[in-house]
Amino acid sequence: MKKLIAYYSRAGENYFSGTHRAIAVGNTEKAARLLAELTGAELFHIEQKVPYSDDYDTCVAEARRDLRANARPELTALPESLDDYDEIYLGYPNYCGTMPMAVYTFLEHYDWQGKTIHPFCTNEGSGLSNTEQDIRRAAKGARVAHGLSLRGSAVEGAKPKLEQWLRG
Repeated sequence: MKKLIAYYSRAGENYFSGTHRAIAVGNTEKAARLLAELTGAELFHIEQKVPYSDDYDTCVAEARRDLRANARPELTALPESLDDYDEIYLGYPNYCGTMPMAVYTFLEHYDWQGKTIHPFCTNEGSGLSNTEQDIRRAAKGARVAHGLSLRGSAVEGAKPKLEQWLRG
């Protein structure tokens, strides 16, 4: 069976250890690309049809609004099926102690019976929060493996941490 890396990532202005900085490629996407090099897994970018703002503070307000509303933003695309995959690496930034609501849209679209989800989360110190439990609730029937927390500001040097995580 093939492996898939499904990830949500946002470029634009991001938070880095107390400051804001514009980036062309989001931190979670950088981690997903490293993971693809290590695993040979296919990549799928979870993208909202109406993306959040490039401005960091506006993005935070939009993400909080969607969280409070328990929104399920429409996505630009979804894989037709996950039948060919038994292992899915799920990457996302920590938004307000959980995953971006678009990740819930992705998770709730599929039957997860017999699949293993390996979560990896970029953040600047909030870790995985409750995302492993959130995935279990949203991806009914999936086995959720122990997740990996990556500091977004250090993601370019995360290859050794990813290798260690893959070894279990």
